[in-house]
Amino acid sequence: MRFDEAYSGNVFIKSKPSYKESQAVIYGMPMDWTVSYRPGSRFGPTRIREVSIGLEEYSPYLDRDLDDVNYFDAGDIPLPFGNPQKSIEVIEDYIDQLMADGKFPLGMGGEHLVSWPVMKAVAKKYTDLAIIHFDAHTDLREEYEGEPLSHSTPIRKIAEHIGPKNVYSFGIRSGMKEEFEWAKENGMHISKFEVLEPLKEILPTLAGRPVYVTIDIDVLDPAHAPGTGTVDAGGITSRELLGAIHAIAGSEVNVVGGDLVEVAPIYDPSEQTANTASKLMREMLLGWVK
Repeated sequence: MRFDEAYSGNVFIKSKPSYKESQAVIYGMPMDWTVSYRPGSRFGPTRIREVSIGLEEYSPYLDRDLDDVNYFDAGDIPLPFGNPQKSIEVIEDYIDQLMADGKFPLGMGGEHLVSWPVMKAVAKKYTDLAIIHFDAHTDLREEYEGEPLSHSTPIRKIAEHIGPKNVYSFGIRSGMKEEFEWAKENGMHISKFEVLEPLKEILPTLAGRPVYVTIDIDVLDPAHAPGTGTVDAGGITSRELLGAIHAIAGSEVNVVGGDLVEVAPIYDPSEQTANTASKLMREMLLGWVK
């Protein structure tokens, strides 16, 4: 992978021109090869970048400005269309390089399966890694319709890789009975329906640990984020998700990377989903990149 040249397309607002000097790297993972309902999330990263031009550069929540963080938008990872196995390998190699260069990875999806190779790569560097996962769905299946590479499997894969007790899911309101039973039997934390208050209870127990945060935009109620592939009623508000990002920022956990996935712009002509995702990305940058 080459990171020595600035991305020639639209970049996230205030992206700096130098990869070498950057603290954090923003990158897109434009893949939706395995979605179980509606495709289109491969267009998410591009649209999140495009609408970021409408953001204020200052966060009144965190009293920080985007000029306070040196980040580089590397563009989208070139992925082989329709080939999930090869795409996963490409993503893992990409993140291996970011880890070797000491960068904070902040990804944009793309379907949720793209988070699996990222988390796997980050776990190579941080052996005591914990995962904080915001989602409407458990994503704990072993396979979907006989296919183990599915956007319904990434949390099961990372849980088996680093141990279920190191994975904490919040906002969950959909999944097979067997998935919930597996989580309970194996000591994995699942908070049903709610996010902010149970998160605040968990964060002190993770103090000092490296934490990777993965956010599926469908943790939000469809009223707040209709532009996603698998909408699920009964979700949280954008205000609560912002509060969760800020709670993590104000805690003593060591955030070592994160991603925001499953934005599918085609299903939201109002563009509120992409605009919300863009603001969430700003708060993740300002709150988690020290």
